[in-house]
Amino acid sequence: MVIEHNLDIVKVADHIVDVGPEGGRDGGTIVCSGTPEELIKKHTKASYTAKYLAMEVEHMDKLRAAQNGGKKK
Repeated sequence: MVIEHNLDIVKVADHIVDVGPEGGRDGGTIVCSGTPEELIKKHTKASYTAKYLAMEVEHMDKLRAAQNGGKKK
């Protein structure tokens, strides 16, 4: 288990356990868990991690598309 906030690491994790919803006294609850793909599909409203992970993946998809002449692979 690793506590990590760097999205470059989080997006390639086998499994994520998002603890929150905030830090300190407002945290300590498991907000969601699953693969990065599961978090993006099911938990973007409840999880800050899922929300920012979805934005990161969308950004990377746009960069790849631009590199491929606007075509998604």
